Amino acid sequence: MYSESEETIKSRMLGNISDSVDKTEGYLVYDSVVAASKEFAKASTELDSIVDKFDLSKVSGDELELRIKQRTGQTKNPAKYATGILDITGTATIAEGDLFQTPNAIQFKSLEFKTITESGTIEIQAVIPGSSGNIPANQITIMPVAISGVISVINSSATQGGFDAESDAHLLERYYEKLQNPDTGSNIAHFQNLVKEYPGVGDVKVYPTWNGNNTVKLVIIDANKQVPSEEFVNAVQNYMDPLGENWGLGYREAPAFCYTTVEGAAAKTINVSFTIVKDTNYTDEQRLANVQASITEYLKTLAFVDDAVVSYAKIGVAILDSKGVLDYSNLTVNGGTTNIPISLTKTLCETPILGTVAINE
Repeated sequence: MYSESEETIKSRMLGNISDSVDKTEGYLVYDSVVAASKEFAKASTELDSIVDKFDLSKVSGDELELRIKQRTGQTKNPAKYATGILDITGTATIAEGDLFQTPNAIQFKSLEFKTITESGTIEIQAVIPGSSGNIPANQITIMPVAISGVISVINSSATQGGFDAESDAHLLERYYEKLQNPDTGSNIAHFQNLVKEYPGVGDVKVYPTWNGNNTVKLVIIDANKQVPSEEFVNAVQNYMDPLGENWGLGYREAPAFCYTTVEGAAAKTINVSFTIVKDTNYTDEQRLANVQASITEYLKTLAFVDDAVVSYAKIGVAILDSKGVLDYSNLTVNGGTTNIPISLTKTLCETPILGTVAINE
């Protein structure tokens, strides 16, 4: 931006010296100018880095979080651990901290000390926080260290609630929202800023007076841009305005006399079917996983975006971008070949979620 090369600075300095002085290389004036131009070039480069500090979009990590905290008090939402229930078959004592894992070594630990007779369940938590701990059902089947008396283990339902630490981009987005849409005590921006500070909330739609005066509905998606679990919705409800005799009285984050209801977004399930031309360097399982990941990433970009539709053409682009796919034909999205609308109303607030992916040959 402001930096100049050593050669540019040297030429300008020599040009400012009278030609009556010997400026030949190797003589005192020339050598002095060269030495000075090196330092000036270094200083101008450092000046660029200082100027960049004033643009938060060019700052990252701890420095970004510190700068934002100093200005608005906002901090980066931390990663959260996935939790779930593990079914135990056998007669054994499970200690708090005992380990279990998936075939690809994603580990969970027991959260309780419990004696199991023939069969029972324990609460488990991922060892590492983040979305990697959100494991489908029937995947946690291994004990890295054998536990006497345990015959088998399995998670009959998916683990959930694991969220990655908030990204720099999302924190910066919240910061800009707070500056550009200042809250005034109980306006829409106030509720948006409050609920997005809860770790694991990815976005929110605010519907004031949805059920009469002094009522507010908050519809949320989680940080993975998915439909949040019932447990997570309940946690956010308790954070904002606990239901019960004190509901609406301002005992938590929501202002007094704003009767606040938190709901999870409804899933707009997107089912995809197409005929494939395979890249034989990939297995069918790898290919399917790649297609699912590619379409899911596209759908995430549509979550809670006003007037967004699931584009038939962009689903096709996502398929072509998937490793293992050379070409495709006969694509249908939810059984058709048209764009799929997404509702964002107070009666039906949806977010697109990938359903089935049928790859035909």
